[in-house]
Amino acid sequence: MSRGYLLGLDGGSSSTKAVIFDLQGTVVGIGREDSRLEHPKAHWVERDMTAAWSSAAQAIRAALTNAELNGGDIVAVGVTGHGDGLYPLDREGRPLGHAITSLDSRAAGIVERWCREGVREEALARIGQMPFAFSPVTLLAWMQQYQPERFAALGHVLTCKDWLRFKLTGELSTDFTEASTGYTDVNTQRYSREALTMLGIESVFEALPDVRLSDEIAGRVCEAAARATGLTAGTPVATGLHDVTASAVGLGNIASDTLTIAAGTFSINEVFSDAPKPDPRWATRNGLRAGQWLNMAISPASSSNLEWFHRQWGQPGDGGTGAFLADMEAALDAAFRSSSRLVYHPFLYGSPYDEPASAGLFGLQGWHDRGHVLRAILEGVVFNHRVHVDALASTFNIDRVRITGGGSHSPRLAQLFADSLGRPLETSRIHEAAAWGAAICAGVAAEVFPSIESAARLCEVGHRYLPDQERQAECQQGFKRYQRLVEGMRSLWTMLDAEATSSNSSATSSESMPQPGATR
Repeated sequence: MSRGYLLGLDGGSSSTKAVIFDLQGTVVGIGREDSRLEHPKAHWVERDMTAAWSSAAQAIRAALTNAELNGGDIVAVGVTGHGDGLYPLDREGRPLGHAITSLDSRAAGIVERWCREGVREEALARIGQMPFAFSPVTLLAWMQQYQPERFAALGHVLTCKDWLRFKLTGELSTDFTEASTGYTDVNTQRYSREALTMLGIESVFEALPDVRLSDEIAGRVCEAAARATGLTAGTPVATGLHDVTASAVGLGNIASDTLTIAAGTFSINEVFSDAPKPDPRWATRNGLRAGQWLNMAISPASSSNLEWFHRQWGQPGDGGTGAFLADMEAALDAAFRSSSRLVYHPFLYGSPYDEPASAGLFGLQGWHDRGHVLRAILEGVVFNHRVHVDALASTFNIDRVRITGGGSHSPRLAQLFADSLGRPLETSRIHEAAAWGAAICAGVAAEVFPSIESAARLCEVGHRYLPDQERQAECQQGFKRYQRLVEGMRSLWTMLDAEATSSNSSATSSESMPQPGATR
């Protein structure tokens, strides 16, 4: 098939995007709707599931309009979305309260208990990862303890992309990648009742959805979804995949010697392997097929810090975070030419450390301005990525590094990554890597492409950044300062968290403590 278009639907933490591609991977239309997150209590980050679907439907309509296409032009749809968190349904397939997003940390107390009882170490060996506060299994254990009636009413446990695909097709399932968010044995790569028993939530086994490959047809656009989105009823919808994996696919990084960096809401750093290699520093989950694994060193500490900076110092109607940062270029130029030693820890929502870390700006003096602060934030974000990359590089051979997300759109930030990592860094000519990864799965399902591997060859290099020796030495010194301050803060983070927990004890329960921040 040589004509038509593919649609990738990307349900992210900060926004939902529908992206239409031609069959060479060129973007021809985008629709975007901001994710409306709710914070009903400290450390709770929720999402109305009906509103999430409405946003997705609106994004699809907008993409069709922007591309000047109609639903009949779309050959197939692929879906991806933010990982972890919990999108629960009752036995009739209705939302069971709000979704809990992966920025939520209410279940940190469950993780702490599992740490004391040795469960996390046992989990690493059995499921390939230490459950985090935002892991589905942790949130289910929290629900069982603190919302037992809701837990008893569970009919289906889904992820973001599975919920959106369910609304598109009326069919319930998950894919091979997201089945491994704590439910599968790391060696067999299949659902494990024993793993759920170990975590004290064995009854959840009956609520797990059927597992399909990411590039299978999981259903077709139903009549209700067609009316909501403008798509044509009957259009095939692929199962899709976790957005972390989708980013790697969309960059063409599916070989075991390639590292993918996604600088989005989360700091995502990942590499495929042909054997499971569990480690406390990353999560080992299913790859695209049996016999392949994806090793993900992740923390919620990347470009969300830039969005926070924009919220504090931007102006309404200034064009958004990207435009605001572009307007800061002159101030950044001056700041990078200065001898500022400001250090920023980007831990607004979590960190790679066991302690309940918080963000911090160190070394601030009266002569510093917004440019110096923004430089420190950019460096802090990149240094946090480096912590994860260094961990992966200690075990896996990495010959190529590609980046997507904010780092791929800003030449300054991409160069900073290259200088800080001391490695050549490539961007892709194809933007919206996660959506393209989902669209590739749709193309394979609809027999547009013979395989994911063949479609990955379309992902050509956009630009290659080489480390600058002088800047590399400066970044190395900055990284050492950053790391020394991390070590100095670890005991203080615990103290600050204890004081905050004590002062808020009348308003929040102990299970709402901040996430102890291991890598996702």
